[in-house]
Amino acid sequence: MPLLDSIKQLSETYFGDTIAIRRHLHAHPELSYKEFNTAKFVAKKLTEYGLSPIEGIAETGVVALVEGKNPSKKTLALRADMDALPIQETNEVDYKSTVPGVMHACGHDVHTSSLLTASRVLFELKEQFEGTIKLIFQPGEEKNPGGASLMIKEGVLENPNPSHIIGQHVMPLIPVGKIGFREGMYMASCDEIYLTVIGKGGHGATPELTIDPIVIASHIIIALQQIISRNASPKQPTVLTFGNIVGKGATNIIPNEVKIAGTFRAMNEEWRASALSKIRKMAESIAEGMGGRCEVEISHGYPYLENNPALTRRIRAAAAQYVGEENVVDIDITLGAEDFSYYSQQIPASFYRLGTRNEAKGITSYVHTPTFDIDEEALKIAPGLMAWMAVQELMH
Repeated sequence: MPLLDSIKQLSETYFGDTIAIRRHLHAHPELSYKEFNTAKFVAKKLTEYGLSPIEGIAETGVVALVEGKNPSKKTLALRADMDALPIQETNEVDYKSTVPGVMHACGHDVHTSSLLTASRVLFELKEQFEGTIKLIFQPGEEKNPGGASLMIKEGVLENPNPSHIIGQHVMPLIPVGKIGFREGMYMASCDEIYLTVIGKGGHGATPELTIDPIVIASHIIIALQQIISRNASPKQPTVLTFGNIVGKGATNIIPNEVKIAGTFRAMNEEWRASALSKIRKMAESIAEGMGGRCEVEISHGYPYLENNPALTRRIRAAAAQYVGEENVVDIDITLGAEDFSYYSQQIPASFYRLGTRNEAKGITSYVHTPTFDIDEEALKIAPGLMAWMAVQELMH
């Protein structure tokens, strides 16, 4: 039987097992860097499949190797993330989260179950390809500094060194059965901005005796948007959003300070550094010019994600062989962020999207919402697709 058919057959044979794994993970989610039970579960499954997992990388990360014939010829990495989000699930399903306030609202249960079954398929067919596939089960994608950065520091891209890495992510905007790709610049860097505007509080009826941090904060928020409209190239996607302002005064009380929090997104590392410097300088100088001061704290998040064009073209072609050209779609850039970007800064990487939407079944909610779910038919495709992409890339 041709290898493609063997992979498809095994992926469909294990479809029920993949669903069971996904539902177990969904019902027992764990937050970023706390994926202790998830990691144990993953390692147990890999062992059952005949693999020898290495646990404890970046504390809760798990790595395993599937070695084909001539294992040193080439190494390719496949990555899945394992952490959940601090969201209370409102879906009424059999596999609903059993952990209050924690939910797999970003599909990492799908990513982990897909890669587990892909590893099972690859191990069973290891005599039919050359090279090594490194399986990376990663913690902490949802929280700075990003589990990818910690695993890279602990040598996940060494011994053996993968020449390329591929990652999968659910996409509730794409119908189930379709797979999305984009070459080049794909996802944004993500930094958190925390401003504390300090003035001098007092009675609202005597503003001359105060230094009003509410007014200063208002000027800062409006002025900082000019960094985007006047300093960023119109051809350069970039966003600055402040989503939280706290100034605990009252109708007739001017507070001593105002706290502001927001996010900065960019798709160019030089512009990112320049913009963050401008944000700091402008906020501090406006506050000083108005008689107060502004403390600026920047939490540096993930870099922007670059999909290596040549690798993306190759895995797209593999996907067309697997699901049919009509089910392969182009996707647009997004200002969302993903710590898979750390890998893309180290070696050629490609991050593709698995369609999970089914309007007929009412499965339309976006990620990071309490009603997010997937059409599990996607799990019939996902493991085999990953396995096929991997063996095709090893042949390149």
